[in-house]
Amino acid sequence: MVDFTHVALDEPTARVGQTAPSNRGLVVVSGVIFFAGSLLLWQTESLTQVGLFLVAGMLGAALYFARYGFTSSFRNFLRDQRGIGIRAQMVMFLMANLLFLPLMTHGQAFGHTVGGYVFPVGISVAVGSFLFGIGMQLADGCASGTLYHTGGGDLRGVAAIAGFVVGSVAGSVNFPWWMATPHFSPISFVASFGAVGGFMVEGLLLAIVFLLAWRLEQRRYGHVEPLFSALALHRNHAGRFDPHILFKGPWSWIGGGLVLAVGNWLVLLLSGKPWGVTFAFALWGAKIAQALGIPVAHWTYWQVPANAMALRHGILHDATTVLDIGVILGAFLAASLAGGFSNWKLPRIPGRMWVALIGGGALMGYGARIAFGCNIGAYFSGIASFSLHGWEWFLFALMGSWVGLLCRPAFGFRR
Repeated sequence: MVDFTHVALDEPTARVGQTAPSNRGLVVVSGVIFFAGSLLLWQTESLTQVGLFLVAGMLGAALYFARYGFTSSFRNFLRDQRGIGIRAQMVMFLMANLLFLPLMTHGQAFGHTVGGYVFPVGISVAVGSFLFGIGMQLADGCASGTLYHTGGGDLRGVAAIAGFVVGSVAGSVNFPWWMATPHFSPISFVASFGAVGGFMVEGLLLAIVFLLAWRLEQRRYGHVEPLFSALALHRNHAGRFDPHILFKGPWSWIGGGLVLAVGNWLVLLLSGKPWGVTFAFALWGAKIAQALGIPVAHWTYWQVPANAMALRHGILHDATTVLDIGVILGAFLAASLAGGFSNWKLPRIPGRMWVALIGGGALMGYGARIAFGCNIGAYFSGIASFSLHGWEWFLFALMGSWVGLLCRPAFGFRR
């Protein structure tokens, strides 16, 4: 059995080429599931849901092939002052800003309203993102990380998702109280400074963080890991582009970030709002609670019109649910192509690690509800939407990650 005590799937050190042959049977199974799922969504929901499902598959594959780790990026920056992950995120956000800006200034696409995630700045975001930062280090993965880990065959992701569901429901119970805590109104750089001015303010913040991460690493090591040495996804030892890497991995930070930025833009284009992950966990938990006879519909959170509608409909009517399922299946397809299941065995996970995985997931679920999202909905999509709350989320999640790092050894993880 595999011992996961010291394994972190999204660590940069895991960025090695896949030499195992593709699991062809699982590739076929993945394709059949995507086809059947698309047909089901077309017949029962809409073509928009089909589009979101397929885009999510692309996002899941990109996360797996690039091992795009938000959690490990924060951890490596805080622990070792290795900032390549943070710098890569700033570049990805810049690409997303360029794609989002025309849609946000126009406000329409395909006949429906388009708007970014711009939420209040205040105590709820600070506390929620701080708790999320602790949780993602204990669970060894963030919201997107738990999805692609699960699709890639890592059962730790399943445990974290279970905790996510519990924590998300708890967060929905306390949501009204947190919304009454001190806060400022939503601040959009585009709304405040105009399209050009807002883009310049955003670009300045991205540059500051990028240069700070670069400077700290350079001062400690005398050099920095190259981010732009090769914009191609991968080159073989002879220096030539190897097209097989597209379907085997590993992808570069830039390659993965480009696909994620485009994918988030497509989600915005199709659904009218950016990519999010954690509302689905709250919805799943609420439906389970309803089935157990708990009057969830009477809670203030679930009386918000959009939330109430989601609670009344089936889960496949919810765009976030479709996206989450698509990401898991996309990662499953990518892992099958890369031969990731060739030597898969039932893992050996110590009891205290189970506590960390489920507890960390619960902290992330609760934190995401009161902070208006997770590392995707609040951090990635918030900054892509030119919202100040996305930057607040980043700052306090980073501080929470530092606390989480201190706690990791107690649960069997290396710091």
